[in-house]
Amino acid sequence: MKKSYSKKFLSDLYQTMYTIRHFEQRCIQLYRQGLIRGYFHPYLGEEAIAAGVCTALKHDDYIASTHRGHGHCIAKGVDLKKMVAELFGREAGYCHGLGGSMHIADPATCNLGANAIVGANVPHAVGAALGIKLQKKAQVSVAFSSDGAANNGVFFEALNLAGVWSLPFILVIENNQYAVSTPIEQSTRETDLYKRGIALGIESSSIDGNDALAVYEQAKSAAAKCRAGKGPVLIEAKTYRHGGHHVNDPGQYLPKNKLDHYLARDPVRIGRQYCLDKGGMSDQELQAIEDSVVSEMEEAIAYAGNCPEMTVDSLREMVEDW
Repeated sequence: MKKSYSKKFLSDLYQTMYTIRHFEQRCIQLYRQGLIRGYFHPYLGEEAIAAGVCTALKHDDYIASTHRGHGHCIAKGVDLKKMVAELFGREAGYCHGLGGSMHIADPATCNLGANAIVGANVPHAVGAALGIKLQKKAQVSVAFSSDGAANNGVFFEALNLAGVWSLPFILVIENNQYAVSTPIEQSTRETDLYKRGIALGIESSSIDGNDALAVYEQAKSAAAKCRAGKGPVLIEAKTYRHGGHHVNDPGQYLPKNKLDHYLARDPVRIGRQYCLDKGGMSDQELQAIEDSVVSEMEEAIAYAGNCPEMTVDSLREMVEDW
């Protein structure tokens, strides 16, 4: 039986994906202009995962993110103005400009924060899940992880504890098939990473990470099981980066034939087609969504550009308070 989705649901899902895509593309330009400092890791090609998972969550469900975390933040409902301000290093940003691209956190949207240490967010999210269980709340906690993190010790240790304690925890492996420039085939003999969870007795599955509806359905099912006390759940979402590891990495190690294959399976394009085919939307309606996203982003850029950086005195006061 084919599932049906409302026009609003599909348009909202597409808007989230398009917002992530445009945000990343526009911020790459801003980085080139010297307005964003440090490293910048684009989420291009992986938009369906953040959009699908976060659409399946409730507002008070927790997420813990990675160094490639802009998409997770946007999908969880952040204010683009404060997000761009953070990337610009301005005091009005989510972390007062001190976190930058790789460390955005937002308690208001239950975003525990991005983490530049690969795999380190998994125990953070498991800790949140333990807190949920101890307080007998109906929330879930999600960690967005990666294929590179799947070989780290804390990945297994935290996941094992989540299993032992039956925590309301969802581990989403965003398997883009490269840890920086190392292909997954060279870092592990078993490339089906969902089997990591099976080895620990945890319900685990692998899905097409470029299909937002497939991601949504799997995440929705996982969240329901966790709320019913049947967690944790592991989801491997297979996908592919559209470029190098970070904005200054040309990604010349990505095989052209494989990159072309995944470019043809562009998650944003697939989401747009769903709106046309399943939602009965017109190109004009979708163009209106895209125009609105572009306008919102330009407003955010203008806002961030007019915000001041933290003063030395403010920084000193913050350090003294710590």
